[in-house]
Amino acid sequence: MGQFRKYSNEFLNIGAGARGLSMGSAQVASVTDGTSGYWNPAGLVNVQGHTQVNLMHSEYFAEIGKYDFVNVALPTTNEKRVLGLTALRFAVDDIANTLFLVNPDGSLNYNNIQTFSSADYAFLLSYGQNLKKTENSTVNFGANAKVIYRGVGKFAQAWGFGLDAGLQIFKDKWRFGIVAKDITSTFNTWTFNFTDKEKEVLYLTNNEIPVKSTELTSPRLTLGASRLFNIGSSSTLLAETDFDITFDGRRNTVVSSDPVSVDPKVGLEYGYKNVFFVRGGINNFQQGLADGDTLNQKKVWIYQPSVGAGFRIKSVVIDYAFANLANQSNPLFTHVFSLRLDIRKKEKSSVFQ
Repeated sequence: MGQFRKYSNEFLNIGAGARGLSMGSAQVASVTDGTSGYWNPAGLVNVQGHTQVNLMHSEYFAEIGKYDFVNVALPTTNEKRVLGLTALRFAVDDIANTLFLVNPDGSLNYNNIQTFSSADYAFLLSYGQNLKKTENSTVNFGANAKVIYRGVGKFAQAWGFGLDAGLQIFKDKWRFGIVAKDITSTFNTWTFNFTDKEKEVLYLTNNEIPVKSTELTSPRLTLGASRLFNIGSSSTLLAETDFDITFDGRRNTVVSSDPVSVDPKVGLEYGYKNVFFVRGGINNFQQGLADGDTLNQKKVWIYQPSVGAGFRIKSVVIDYAFANLANQSNPLFTHVFSLRLDIRKKEKSSVFQ
């Protein structure tokens, strides 16, 4: 029987692209590049006239965890539809398997230690389409079909499937976004493979021997609004606020209730001549124990800040994010780099010109 898990498939909530991560993951309304396949598939429609490739790599916890993202956005010739292909991988490699470290006589045999990887993969097929376009407003729709594979060495594997859908509305300088993720309750079906010898060791060490199971991820809704401000003739300021709404019970968020919880995100982006960008954001607001409280009774609000920058050289965009994985009082930082390539078709020359 399937079970809803509050923090199922959490690797899909890390983010995509240094731009989005540096803005506190506030992206659902303003994202307009290939990373829309992750944030809001409706934003893919803004990729027009060229194929776009997005790449990102980041490492976490002293290079123990590695996260990679690659995306290709393929616009159609009528400039109303865009297809997107996305792959994500989060993995911890070279984990020591010490099941057979101790011999029956109690001695240690380090030659019996083998290593394995725990890796999560997601593959997204995205579709974006323009629904309405006038002089002052635009309405775009998008959807994702995603396939998930999770593997823990040769011991456990899971396959899953889910659907996302989103809208983006541009009205003058305002941008609005809404995306519903896991609208069909994304599932992961786990199977386990242990040899008889491995089962024996697990039993003798009082470890549970898992059996086949199904894990369900409940739907999540994200609402966002942003506005673009012109500063003089060469600078802009983009501000966005998003609200993540979950329906799987009480969470440690700003609005915490059962079953609905709300987690806000705020991001800013300053742009100069659409060439150089400086960004900042705050997300993951939580209540935690005060550092100086020895009685563990006083709670304070904590959050995760992030900053970043980016620059454009013709058809190449390089972005950087300096993100805090913990909170402002107990920082645990990571560096994130991403690359965007706009591949434009060369016009065919003619000998008759």
